Formats: sequence, structure tokens, C-alpha cells
Amino acid sequence: MTAAVALALTLTACGGDGGGKQSNDKPSTPASGSGGQSRPQTNAPTAQSTEVLATVRGGDGIEIVINSAKRDTGGFVTVEGVVANNSSQGFTAPGWQGSEQELRDNGASMAGASLVDKTGKKRYLILRDTDGRCLCTRFPTGLTAGQKIPFYAQFPTPPATVTDVDFQLPTMPTATIKISG
Repeated sequence: MTAAVALALTLTACGGDGGGKQSNDKPSTPASGSGGQSRPQTNAPTAQSTEVLATVRGGDGIEIVINSAKRDTGGFVTVEGVVANNSSQGFTAPGWQGSEQELRDNGASMAGASLVDKTGKKRYLILRDTDGRCLCTRFPTGLTAGQKIPFYAQFPTPPATVTDVDFQLPTMPTATIKISG
């Protein structure tokens, strides 16, 4: 019984509703138990993310706005932004998971994204966990008409001298972005 009381107190102390406010805190690495699922809204770009590194418009009214590309001390770059479905139909991100077998198993996701260092002539593929799940946003139900969803995608970090890279995602135009940090 003592263990149950201690567990209940621990869960209560760790929980809380945050007073109804969204947190702007972002972990330096994704939670290991995330299973490659989309990050909660509190960890995604917020309306306060006004900087726009690039805007990419694809067919069918799909738009990607990239708000940040930051180096982390853990040796990776996290790209964040918003995917918007500006059409009147649903969108399931066909082809965005990439063509590699392990990545295709991620379903509708940003798994096929890559960063390209044109000067160093090197492509950086999306990071993945030991089960092959991308360290990126997944869209298990796609995007409904008019829906906007925050996204993230993590990559190995290029050398510190590399600041400009191309963000590539299958079926979408390429965007040159600047890495900070």
C-alpha cells in the first residue's frame, strides 16, 4: 500500500494542467516512447514562431512553411514548421515517407525528407529510431481540407561551417534554408 501511495503522489507531483497555458519548452530530444508519432501541440511551433525561413507550395494546395532549422548539442538538426492543406479535399501525404523500405513503413509522414549540403555534396537523411520509425511528424489520418499541422523533422548535423542547406521532401519543390545554432 505504501508503494501505491508513493506512486500516486509521484504522478500527482509530475502531472498538473499547467494552469491552462501552453508551454513553450521544447525537449532537446524527442521522448523515446513517442513511437515516432506526432509531437504534442505544446512542443510544436506556435503562433509566436513568426520567422519564415522558406515557404514551399506543392500541387493540390499543400503548403509547407519552415520556421526554424536549429543545431542541437546532441549532434542533430531539427527543422520545424507548419504543413497546411489549403485545398477543399483531404491530403494523405502520398510519397512523403520516401522510397526506402524502412521509411515506407512510416506511412503518411515527413520520413522522406532530407537536407542537402550542395557545397559539400552530401545528403542528410531523416534520423530514425532502432525500430525504423522516423524522428519526424507522422500524419496518421492525413490532413483534412483547410487543416494546418505543426511538423518537425530531425537530421544528422552537417559540419559547423555549413549554414545553408536544401530541404527536400518527395513531391514538393526544394527550399534553401539557413541552419542556426
